[in-house]
Amino acid sequence: MNKFEVAVIGGGPGGYTAGIRLQQYGINAVVFEKARLGGVCLNWGCIPTKALVKIADLYQEVKDREQSGIFISDTKVDFQAAMNYKDEVVEKLVSGIEYLYKRKEIPLIQKEVIEIRRESEGYTIITSESEYKCDYIILATGSKPKEIGNLKFDGQQVLSSRDILSLRELPESLAVIGGGVIGCEFASIYQQLGVKVSIIEFLPDLVSMEDNEISKRLQIMMKKRKIKIFTKTKVVEIEKQDDKVILHLSNDKTIEAEKVLMSIGREPVCEIKFNGFELSREKGFVTVDPEMRTNNKRIFAIGDLTGKLMLAHTASKQAMLVAEVLKQELRGEGEGSFSINYSDIPRCTFTSPGIGSVGLTEEEAKEKYGEIEKGKFMFSANGKAIASGSTEGFVKVIIEKKTGLIRGMHIIGTEAVEMIAEGSIMINLSADIDKLKTLVFAHPTLSEAVGEALEDSEGLAIHKM
Repeated sequence: MNKFEVAVIGGGPGGYTAGIRLQQYGINAVVFEKARLGGVCLNWGCIPTKALVKIADLYQEVKDREQSGIFISDTKVDFQAAMNYKDEVVEKLVSGIEYLYKRKEIPLIQKEVIEIRRESEGYTIITSESEYKCDYIILATGSKPKEIGNLKFDGQQVLSSRDILSLRELPESLAVIGGGVIGCEFASIYQQLGVKVSIIEFLPDLVSMEDNEISKRLQIMMKKRKIKIFTKTKVVEIEKQDDKVILHLSNDKTIEAEKVLMSIGREPVCEIKFNGFELSREKGFVTVDPEMRTNNKRIFAIGDLTGKLMLAHTASKQAMLVAEVLKQELRGEGEGSFSINYSDIPRCTFTSPGIGSVGLTEEEAKEKYGEIEKGKFMFSANGKAIASGSTEGFVKVIIEKKTGLIRGMHIIGTEAVEMIAEGSIMINLSADIDKLKTLVFAHPTLSEAVGEALEDSEGLAIHKM
């Protein structure tokens, strides 16, 4: 059968989630994915990098264990084996999603969509081999690493975030162009594995979208780990030689490195020909309304293609939103759409130490609400952190003074990416400081630092000097 109610184009976190949720709602949907399910996240992004983060963190922890009386001689990394482990993790997860699709009998067309043609009723989806009819479309075609000017990927010396995951030997040195989330994560991984790392960032701070205190603390910690950092600097020219790359910088300095990772952002991907209609775009991203509808009522767009917040869990939530809309529209069931507040979606950076943040930064909260209160508690005064030898960083909370509502939480330190879920719950449930003060945090845990930061917003933290 080549007729469906909904066609989902793209099988990443947004697309494959949409396929499953629509099937759960009894909506006849098909998913088109030219490669394997999971998209960039599972195959070449979130999952493989986090496997490497675990390896790098474990290696660093082993090397640092002498302070606690554990001595391990001849510690080394078999990088080939590490990359094989990364591939096994990816295969397990991707094959798991594929098995879900098979068990749930969700139609999956593993062909590239070449064209979408508008008909008098619905749309025709065209691949290289077949045509399919549908009433609604969900575009989830994702994004790709961005190139700029004369800085181009060659897959050998100048690498994208996808290329670097294919290395089978550790380089002696790595220059990272771009100090955002992706660049800082890879810089951290490779530094921990013994590679000499440099970061070149055009803006004044690393991870510039984070709270200013977090950005500055990460930079201090990375410099402490011997990562060379050049901010307010751009790469003017790349000179390739046989076994190295020379970067000429705007500050008149040069950097030599065996490999270069260029991570200056991502751009939307949608190379489909649209016949009989056009999609409204802004800076290449498809524009959507709060229900994720494009300027064509029966075509939705989700994930990186929309440029809202380029995170896998954002795409998944957008997919669930569209499914609710379609459930109401096609079946007359449910309440339809819910709202997504993008500032209240948690953001995680898997550096060493990690960063977790949700809600507004201090600067954004002051601009939006005027008077604020903030609380801060260092892990160096937390019992669990001291006992585990991981005392770097802090928890910071932002409170709107007028209402007492928590508007932001920012954590840098061990397990920050796991702890930020607490802030997400607090913010999304509109919790105020009076209610939050009644919470009891188990001892001894890292989460006690969250409780102390909340207390500190009123100057009442017990263990703060």
